[in-house]
Amino acid sequence: MTLPTNRERVASRLRIGSELLYLSRRDVEHLHLTRDAILELTRQALVEHGHRRYEMPAKIGVHPYDNVFYHAMPAYLPGPGIVGMKWIECYPDNPRTFDLPQTTGLLVLNDVDSGVPLAVMDSAWLTAMRTPAVTVLAAAALHPDATTFAMFGCGVQGIEHVRYAALAMPKLETIHVYDTDEAAADALIAKLRPDLDLRIVKGESPEAIVKSAQVLSSATVILRRPLAVVKDEWVTAGQTILPCDLNTFWDPRTAHRADKYLVDSIEEHELFASMGYFPDGLPEVVAETGEVLAGVKPGREHADEIIVNSNIGMAVCDIAVGHAIMHHALEHGVGTRLPL
Repeated sequence: MTLPTNRERVASRLRIGSELLYLSRRDVEHLHLTRDAILELTRQALVEHGHRRYEMPAKIGVHPYDNVFYHAMPAYLPGPGIVGMKWIECYPDNPRTFDLPQTTGLLVLNDVDSGVPLAVMDSAWLTAMRTPAVTVLAAAALHPDATTFAMFGCGVQGIEHVRYAALAMPKLETIHVYDTDEAAADALIAKLRPDLDLRIVKGESPEAIVKSAQVLSSATVILRRPLAVVKDEWVTAGQTILPCDLNTFWDPRTAHRADKYLVDSIEEHELFASMGYFPDGLPEVVAETGEVLAGVKPGREHADEIIVNSNIGMAVCDIAVGHAIMHHALEHGVGTRLPL
């Protein structure tokens, strides 16, 4: 029996060209796409990227204020036949100024064959879920025997990083967390400790955290000038560092002296460097994250290597997860149909 094509699956539930599916934040969140599913979708997208089976220009953006960015993130994955774009913005002052989330945005998916829009959905939940998926997939590939993991930043991203680390790193025993807002760290621990079968420990200081964990990640603020909260002299042989905040949180010297510096997208990191986000220069990149996951290039080759892997988010992962959300919504009758 011939399986229906991607377009046929959509067309059986949506009048392509006459209507599109709108999914609110509540719709997306309540579809309950599992973290296991998101990990696999993200892994597949990264492998496609590693094999160069994609089209994805570097993010273009506008910056109304110094600490604010808007990014347009289009991508095409020919293998699964997915095309779309995420339009996302980050306002760090939103929570305290307007009682609104720091990050909001929309994802648009189109029909590859005709180009017409198929779906528009809130992308905040999607972004919060796929970002840590990339981190822990890379962590598991670069440091498969790790028993300790550390998370700097205990907001939405921090919470999901801890959940995903517990899910995807099989030998993990202890997770250390730190936030300049102690209440945020306490809230993370209170929220997750009952659900996870491992130790979650609040760190006393950034230095103590760095000296306690084999694998470290950060999801803090993104600034052009490095804060260098984690000092280079604290980092020792054999550690794996996975920033989600460019080089803001870490001493730039660490990335420059690392045995391997990896990124999710060379093109996007070069773009950020041209905008001043790496004032000390972009370190030499030896591979992209997808190349390591695809087996195209090696990850960790020696136990004492220091590896820094910067992942700032790629649209190929967004559209892969968004595509699954759209199909899930159509199958379960979720969302609002809007006329075109």
